[in-house]
Amino acid sequence: MRLEFTKMHGLGNDFLMLDLVSQRVRLDAATIRQLADRNFGVGFDQLLIVEPPQQPDVDFRYRIFNADGSEVSQCGNGARCFARFVRDRRLTRKDRLRVETASGVIELKVSDNGWVTVDMGRPRLAPADIPFEASAEALTYTLDVQGEPVDIAAVSMGNPHAVLRVDNVDTAPVERLGPAMESHPRFPARVNVGFMQVVNRQELRLRVYERGTGETLACGTGACAAAVAAMRWGLVDRAVTVHLPGGPLQIEWPADDASVRMTGPTARVYDGVLRLGDIAD
Repeated sequence: MRLEFTKMHGLGNDFLMLDLVSQRVRLDAATIRQLADRNFGVGFDQLLIVEPPQQPDVDFRYRIFNADGSEVSQCGNGARCFARFVRDRRLTRKDRLRVETASGVIELKVSDNGWVTVDMGRPRLAPADIPFEASAEALTYTLDVQGEPVDIAAVSMGNPHAVLRVDNVDTAPVERLGPAMESHPRFPARVNVGFMQVVNRQELRLRVYERGTGETLACGTGACAAAVAAMRWGLVDRAVTVHLPGGPLQIEWPADDASVRMTGPTARVYDGVLRLGDIAD
């Protein structure tokens, strides 16, 4: 089967984009894993799919699959790329979009400079909504990770995040703690793990170990979760720049009852055509 695709990235967090409004295909988890292979497939952190909306008041449906074939609810960097992709494909001329995801409707705005602002909605902090096993909501929780106590914030931005503060992200134990925390039993749906360094009241540094993918160059929902955690801990102001290995994102959370807004760039790398039978072989 012949399938057109676009390769994009948001600060190095890379995506294979598929327009399934004008094309039709069914992809199972095994095929997604083959496409994600960086030696034998296209290679990507996530597969992003554009589908017709299922609700009358939205423009598109947006689906996200990790490199391991698992479907997830939200991806902030992907949402920005999604907005640019549907305009580049001329699926819409709007600069403001309402998009339906597995975790609810999000709103996207494309600026004249090509940057995209995503209204990520309000963070979910109640343990049952994350989901996270705890007797009550708290600013800080202590996890037992391989016999080591680790203090975290637990936040959902449409997907679950554990945020821990480190002195220096360059020496943070991402490779050791990331996999162990991703599958921690107190996170029944697994979790993305953010290693956050506070630079000053307006800046954070962050590395993220993403569930189903591993460490990525950037994670939009991870940047939002880290900013929310730092703001709730009183460490930063309500508008911060989050510096990820792939580049900076601007995160605003004006008040506890407000939505989180994320602004950042996108990049279109190339367009291509693949034959699924060739990839499967």
